[in-house]
Amino acid sequence: MHGYRLMGEIDQRSNGAWRPSPGSIYPLLQQLADEGLVKPDDEGDRRVFSLTDEGRAAAEEAAEAKIWDARSGGQDRVDLKAAIGSLGQAAIQVARTGTPEQAKRAEAIIVDARKQLYRLLAED
Repeated sequence: MHGYRLMGEIDQRSNGAWRPSPGSIYPLLQQLADEGLVKPDDEGDRRVFSLTDEGRAAAEEAAEAKIWDARSGGQDRVDLKAAIGSLGQAAIQVARTGTPEQAKRAEAIIVDARKQLYRLLAED
């Protein structure tokens, strides 16, 4: 498939957890082509990428490892993504309508939240 279709497919299969941009998908496709995992073909005005035999084998191995399975936690990631969006909207509202002191306090809250999230990862 071509790059834009691939971006939509990834978005759909990951339940919105990953929405790649053209700036990330095309360099990735070029890397995969350099590694011999995909083969580009020009079809009219679009470049279409197909898995090579080596790429198919790597995809099957990844499927067995379930490294791309959005269902194994994808819903939690979607919920987290929504929470991040809500946080961003609240921060924008404070920035637009809050006092300078409120904006400074909001910044401190966000910085603290970031630190707490990294501490959470450090627990493992």
